[in-house]
Amino acid sequence: MVLHNKLSKEELKKKLAEEDFKRITLSFYRYVMIENPNAFRDLLYQAWAELKVLGRIYLAHEGINAQLSVPEFNFEAFKKQLYEIALFNNVPFKIAVEDDGKSFYKLIVREKSKIVADGLNDAAFDVTNVGKHLTAKEFNEAIADPDTVLVDMRNHYESEVGKFEGAICPDADTFKEELPMVLDLIQDKKDKKLVLYCTGGIRCEKASAYFKHHGFQDVNQLYGGIIDYVRQVKAEGLETKFVGKNFVFDSRMGERISEEVISVCHQCGNKSDRNVNCANDDCHLLFIQCEACGEKLEGCCTPECQEIIHLPLEEQRLRRKGQRKENAHAVYKSRLRPNLRELILKGEINLGRKD
Repeated sequence: MVLHNKLSKEELKKKLAEEDFKRITLSFYRYVMIENPNAFRDLLYQAWAELKVLGRIYLAHEGINAQLSVPEFNFEAFKKQLYEIALFNNVPFKIAVEDDGKSFYKLIVREKSKIVADGLNDAAFDVTNVGKHLTAKEFNEAIADPDTVLVDMRNHYESEVGKFEGAICPDADTFKEELPMVLDLIQDKKDKKLVLYCTGGIRCEKASAYFKHHGFQDVNQLYGGIIDYVRQVKAEGLETKFVGKNFVFDSRMGERISEEVISVCHQCGNKSDRNVNCANDDCHLLFIQCEACGEKLEGCCTPECQEIIHLPLEEQRLRRKGQRKENAHAVYKSRLRPNLRELILKGEINLGRKD
């Protein structure tokens, strides 16, 4: 019984490209007690591999966090199979806004200590005492009040390409880092209506309980996150308050929500919201690169990385050994994150931008 992928990245991508059927990209989560996540992981992997499911699924004693791609012809079978598991009966799906069927190229089901890395001691407060769940309509009404405190519970690189108008967008790299940062930013607003949002809702479940524990009385969260907000807006003919792209953690990198482009290329400063990972596998830095810079630098973040991708593979592998924290682009990484846009526009970083 095979419970892990054994094909190379290249083989998996080739196999995906050759598929002659459509896929549905979706996500779901549920906080629920799982007694033996390791054994449960093996059962899910086997069942979903048989249905040709691809994606990234995390299991922990506290529940499941799943982002996956299901063949259209197996969708009903997948849904029936999942709902027959009492723990996940009727768990709501968030269906992708834009879907090219190439969101994932392999199946990963992994046991974790938590389904979202939050750095919190769950025994220190009531994690089930969450905020009020808002529909898209209720959310729009709540944020129309100028007295409402709206907070984006995503990382800075997510809000950089798309966000709700008027939101506080913390300059954080991780959710774990963001929680105390937000608490500090809004410490004097405990008497206000607090509204939180994230991609699919999972981060807000824990965040809302965290803020209630710290004395916020009127805590609310966008149920289903940005993904389900867009679905509701379209279904009900509501006005969307989200501008730009919704960043997603798969090969699509983003879903177009509105036509506005609110970010800039990290290399030339021109408008762009095209997220890429550096083509140098030893770097793999996530950054924004326009088409022109992508062509000029062959998808790399620096000329140094561009030189590396043209070296023989063996030499590239040798360079990686023990060099990950010491190579030249490590300095670039530290300067890139999180305020590259401001540094470029101030002229403190010159990446060949034309005046």
